[in-house]
Amino acid sequence: MQDLRARIEANFAGFSRIALPDEGRRRAAVAIVLSPTDDGPAFFLTRRAQHLRRNAGNYALPGGHTEPGEDAVDTARRETAEELGVSLPRAAALGLLDDLATLGGHVVTPVVFWSAEPLVLAPNPDEVWLAWAVPIADLDHPEAPRAEANPAGGPAILRMHARGDWVNPPTAAFLLQFREVCLHGRECRTDGIGQPSWTAR
Repeated sequence: MQDLRARIEANFAGFSRIALPDEGRRRAAVAIVLSPTDDGPAFFLTRRAQHLRRNAGNYALPGGHTEPGEDAVDTARRETAEELGVSLPRAAALGLLDDLATLGGHVVTPVVFWSAEPLVLAPNPDEVWLAWAVPIADLDHPEAPRAEANPAGGPAILRMHARGDWVNPPTAAFLLQFREVCLHGRECRTDGIGQPSWTAR
């Protein structure tokens, strides 16, 4: 795990993220939380509670709206605690990936966190239907990202593999950039990735 952390930190050191202005959109953040498991290094993935008004049942990273006085790191930490019962110190943040403007009217900042110790999930049923520690090896599926034509036109929708299923953008966009930039040190941007029109609802 320590070799993985050193690689991610080195790749972040050579990465210049894109920070977007609000321009009337609400700020939000998501957390890519890395933790050791019996199956190797993993990140946490959820499916949103079925009763939620927006995107019920969809795959998602822990995250949500930024509250007054918070930055992206604090937002991602708070949301991870609220959704998964996992408390992370600010020092656990390794870096920030590109901001992404979503069809739902948000500017989302992905924050990558590190835990040297295994973390135990306690999902909050008010927000989370299911939650897993997904091996990061899933992100290197040979067919990922899977490109699909966007029914609304514009850039293709790129989907990422996790747990034997395919995850849609915007979550897939965050995971793709994490794989490329953090794990492999390759150039990757998310602004050209199409998002399904239903994510605007």
